[in-house]
Amino acid sequence: MGDGTGRGMTEQDPRHPRWVYGHGSEPDPRFTLANERTFLAWARTVLGLLAGAVALHSFQVPSADGVRIGVILLLVLTALSCTVLAMVRWARVERAMRERRPLPAFSTGFILAGALLIISVLLGFSLVS
Repeated sequence: MGDGTGRGMTEQDPRHPRWVYGHGSEPDPRFTLANERTFLAWARTVLGLLAGAVALHSFQVPSADGVRIGVILLLVLTALSCTVLAMVRWARVERAMRERRPLPAFSTGFILAGALLIISVLLGFSLVS
């Protein structure tokens, strides 16, 4: 895929996005594969969030319609946000590895944790009342 010199892509390299693969040199494949596994872990998290939304909708828990719809929307919005943030994080990490720079901060996890905290509090209050 590269030009054999470790400098990066050639004009014929078909990989996208170019703003990731068009910079730096090829990192150790183990690191790239670990980055891909991390992205797939985020995808599993998104699937779990969507499954939770479907379960709340199907089983009508909590029983208060307004709270249930609100929590379902929060779960779906969190899933959507995680999808976008996971793609961006994958690209930022891949590019940082290619350019031999420090990896970006782990802000995506804190965003997910905050969203799940809000969802948990809403569900907790709705189930108690």
